[in-house]
Amino acid sequence: MRTIDANWLKQHLNDEKLVIADCRFNLSDPEEGENLYKNNHIPGALYFDLEKDLSAPVQQHGGRHPLPPMDHFIGLLVRSGIDRTTTVIAYDGGQGAFASRLWWMLTYVGHEKVYILNGGYEDWKKQDGVVTDEIPTPAPVSYSPAYNHDMIATYKEVKEAVSEKSNNIVMIDSREEKRYLGIEEPIDKKAGRIPGAINKVWFEGLENGTFKNTKEQQKRFTDIDPSKTIIVYCGSGVTAAPNYIALKEAGFPHVKLYPGSFSDWISYEENEVETGPFKGL
Repeated sequence: MRTIDANWLKQHLNDEKLVIADCRFNLSDPEEGENLYKNNHIPGALYFDLEKDLSAPVQQHGGRHPLPPMDHFIGLLVRSGIDRTTTVIAYDGGQGAFASRLWWMLTYVGHEKVYILNGGYEDWKKQDGVVTDEIPTPAPVSYSPAYNHDMIATYKEVKEAVSEKSNNIVMIDSREEKRYLGIEEPIDKKAGRIPGAINKVWFEGLENGTFKNTKEQQKRFTDIDPSKTIIVYCGSGVTAAPNYIALKEAGFPHVKLYPGSFSDWISYEENEVETGPFKGL
């Protein structure tokens, strides 16, 4: 499993090679997460800001939350006292998506000991977990990445998959159904989806902030051939991460995440979008 629970963390809270990452964030109020962290957090936790730490500034292309330059991200790990032997526990407010973003990025740079705290901070408090407002000052370490490049689907790959209508690729849109169908679009300038994508809503892989077990995840994806390459996307690459994790938990070997996602796709004016019910490839 790629998750741990509050009881496990309570027992290991003082482990020497453990770093806890507070990833709380509010897309409609970008300062909220850090303010909540400063007020109280799990003891020893460091704050990882979605937009300042786990994303690059928005440009013409790349989507609303483009991945940061990897040397910047590695620098963040170094300053946070995270080396390849460190166990990292990521949590957010219980949504799962923001912690999943850090999980995915760490896995991409080759980190193996990274887990998500099921239920997030809210469950931690419900389980009578201790909290503090003390902000730690970690000692810098060194980090040697080993990139898993096959975890990323580039814009070029997605463009080719759409234009060639490949039978060997399944594209999954992780957003809510109304956005997938193009009925409403509260964030991006166009409504609809990348042509050919099917819909598997990201939060259906969780229940009360806890990732469903392997069998339940497998049930979600029974209509997908595991021998095919799966490309997951969402609006900006964040909520696609829980679906990536769910697919891996379900045993799918060939899963990629399109970091720019729909907001990158529509940044190219010539790209078509699809609306309405899925009609097949």
